[in-house]
Amino acid sequence: MAAARLSPATEPREALNIHASAIVIQEAGVLIRGASGAGKSSLALALIQTAANAGLFARLVGDDRIEVSARHGRLIARGHKAILGRIEQRGVGILERPYLSAAVIRLIVDLVPPDEAPRLPDAARGLGAEPKTLEPCVCDDWDFRSLEQIAILGVRLPRVRLPDHASAADLALAILQRFRCVRSGD
Repeated sequence: MAAARLSPATEPREALNIHASAIVIQEAGVLIRGASGAGKSSLALALIQTAANAGLFARLVGDDRIEVSARHGRLIARGHKAILGRIEQRGVGILERPYLSAAVIRLIVDLVPPDEAPRLPDAARGLGAEPKTLEPCVCDDWDFRSLEQIAILGVRLPRVRLPDHASAADLALAILQRFRCVRSGD
């Protein structure tokens, strides 16, 4: 008797529940990790606002509790169903925001103590030049070649380490400028 073969829809999948925030800009999911109070939610809100101000599609995927799973070589993030569309803004409370239920993660942002973050990550690699024109931001525009890599559930992803407790607006603008989604002064 032959063993039953599982279809892709029923094949077991490994998942992790992590303390993080996740957003999507255009079709690129961004997973933001860091210690409690490091500024994950503030950075998520700033990225969404900065992208929207630049005319880009941006949505919350989830805040505080994110489930990540590996599917077909991609890392998928989902917000916790009990708090979908909700994000905490320190000193203000819980905010309701438009959201997507899931996203394919293309970038990991780790908020780390300042002494663990590269001081000049772009300039040190010769990547500080601004693009001459503002093009629509799609995944192909996000240049991840120079970034360190990290594996989550066997999926290798580019990672940026940024100083925690830094200005969320400044970090958001730096991330979007780095990936040619906005220019300086936009």
